[in-house]
Amino acid sequence: MSAPAVKRDLAAAAVCAGAVFVLFQWWGNATHGYIATNSLFYWWGFQWVNPESETEHAWLILALSIFLTVGNLRRFRAERRPAGRAATGALLAGLALHAVGFVCQQPRLSILALLLCLWGVLALGGGWRWGRAALFPVGFMVFAVPVNALDTVGFWLQMWVVQAGEKVAHALGIGVIRNGTQLFAPDGRYQYDVVAACSGIRSLMALTALALFIGYLWFRPAWLRLALLLASLPLVYLGNVVRISSIVIAAQRGGQSWGDRVHDVMGYGVFVIVLGGVLAFAEVVCRRWPSVAAGPEPAASGAEPRPWIASPWVAVVVVAAAGLDAAFLSYRSSLPPDERPGVLLAGDGTNPAELPTYLGSVWMGRRVEPAPIERTILPPDTGFSRKLYLNLDHPGERVLVSIVLSGRDRTSIHRPELCLVGQGWTIDGSSRHPFVYPGSGGRTFEATLLSVHREVVVGGVARPVPEVVAYWFVGDDRVVASQGARMFFDAWNRLVRGRAPRWAYVFLQTGADGGIDPAVARMQGILDAALPSFQPPGRLRATP
Repeated sequence: MSAPAVKRDLAAAAVCAGAVFVLFQWWGNATHGYIATNSLFYWWGFQWVNPESETEHAWLILALSIFLTVGNLRRFRAERRPAGRAATGALLAGLALHAVGFVCQQPRLSILALLLCLWGVLALGGGWRWGRAALFPVGFMVFAVPVNALDTVGFWLQMWVVQAGEKVAHALGIGVIRNGTQLFAPDGRYQYDVVAACSGIRSLMALTALALFIGYLWFRPAWLRLALLLASLPLVYLGNVVRISSIVIAAQRGGQSWGDRVHDVMGYGVFVIVLGGVLAFAEVVCRRWPSVAAGPEPAASGAEPRPWIASPWVAVVVVAAAGLDAAFLSYRSSLPPDERPGVLLAGDGTNPAELPTYLGSVWMGRRVEPAPIERTILPPDTGFSRKLYLNLDHPGERVLVSIVLSGRDRTSIHRPELCLVGQGWTIDGSSRHPFVYPGSGGRTFEATLLSVHREVVVGGVARPVPEVVAYWFVGDDRVVASQGARMFFDAWNRLVRGRAPRWAYVFLQTGADGGIDPAVARMQGILDAALPSFQPPGRLRATP
């Protein structure tokens, strides 16, 4: 390519980069519940410095991506072919995907759109040399996307690790006791709560990202790089089991202090086990099949057929598309909120209907106001209705019934598991349960059941207090039991049907000292009397 052509492409790429920056800075984020910003850059960057987001490994991902890009630019130094078609397609696809993410209030989709646009800008400015150099590194940045939506995967990984650690200890003759995610000695000499950071989604994302990075450096075929990533998954599990087992063994020998020391050391031990296994796998494959090993690639010869559009015109098209995107997103932001609620409303039109004070002659409800932190964090148009029901015949029995109604921002409602863990509860298990809707001839709707507990100190001795939680989500035309299903139907309504009904999140919690079945039966009794006062029948299922 001639020097004038290179300057022309760089100028066009700079114009496109400016348009992309303006769009994602001022029309980048449609959710303001937790991070009140229009900037997708700020929304994403905040996750990198917020420990609760479990995305602090993103700094490592960014450093590795830059390292790979610089190395690839040296490898492809002689390649100067233009990449106008691919760059234009990536930029336009990124702008379209961002419109979808903005309308559906899914900033993670917008982050993927931003990565597409980033690659398009690089390919437009530097041709296939820059495009090829940045293809894997830009895709690698997916591992820096916040993954709270995968917390369920992390929860089950956490549970499997704890259960395996208990079995290993028993096989070695150590009588450790497991209570949910806690492991403790029968005599109380040591106690550990295996938190998600030690065995959940954070370690999974960081270690699989490093496995893929190693595969990229060692192997040429893409399928083999993917195979190395998949091979790292059981190693992540094994490494965390070894860590937990080592802590229990050390604590059994020398008490809590020995276990604490091994806990700190084995944080690095997990990386040694996983990365050591990945490197050993890569070494065996390369020795057995040397042709698959990565090496210098010959520069591509020949030139791409003349682009259907010159780079200055690409810049014009992208700027126009970004302008249309901004106008469309501004229009969508200015629309009044959808007033179709999932539950019956109180007279103010914002809050759900007030729950009954008395349920028959047995249960009396006491109103519970939202905590100040809820009012501060959640959008101001979030609605609440909450009562704690006390059994007048059995004062020890109580059931909390809570309804949270979203406003125009979907972040009014979130996964209940996050709040429970934040309040000090440990989740021991999850299942589905059909509750019967009163007066419907036995028809049911499905809810999620969580077995939870937390430690309470009585007389200087800590003892677990078990409880049961049930929750579900109510839209204007359906009832769903999971956050994933709610987000899917919410996105479908926003994108396809052009409407955003106000979803309600219904939450019940009661003690489970007598077991789960009596607790669930107690919940059903509360719902028999209270449910018609706030939840319309909606879509119910016939009882099998």
